[in-house]
Amino acid sequence: MDQFSLPRNSKMELGEVYFWTSTIYQWKHLLRPRKYKQVIIESMANLCAREKIRVYAFVILDNHLHMLWEMLAMNGKEMPHASFQKFTAQAIQKDLRNCHPEVLKFFHVDEKERSYRFWQRDPLAVQVNNKAMAEQTLDYIHLNPLQSHWNLAKSPEDYLYSSASYYEKGTNDFEFLSHYTERF
Repeated sequence: MDQFSLPRNSKMELGEVYFWTSTIYQWKHLLRPRKYKQVIIESMANLCAREKIRVYAFVILDNHLHMLWEMLAMNGKEMPHASFQKFTAQAIQKDLRNCHPEVLKFFHVDEKERSYRFWQRDPLAVQVNNKAMAEQTLDYIHLNPLQSHWNLAKSPEDYLYSSASYYEKGTNDFEFLSHYTERF
């Protein structure tokens, strides 16, 4: 069975590895600017440095991201993925308010707990529990920018906002990455 047809689960447990997809609200291309991709990278790096998560692979596209990661410890009262989404949303909202107020209105929502939504609810979380599944997930993540509708690079390792060069060339530009073989 293809891992991506497995039942989705938005609840993650500490100590488990997940293929995780989070999508921008209404599939808008909010992450096209490099500065917002950098916000995501900084959030991953911060949570890794604080030993809340371990990131094995990722790719950031214009309207969604994929990660192979593990939740290691609570971040206060929150699971790390919730902190990740909250931090990135707040940083992007602050930048939009200051630099692109005309774009901010596209993320306005009439919800009791918030005025703006940047991430869709219920991200996809699929538990990855063996080496073969991890390798299939890595391939899927790293090949994503090459899909015809994206066409963002000629080879996976050429796409800057991905862990592919870590695996293909052995370069660790993102010092927070862990190799999947450390787990599987």
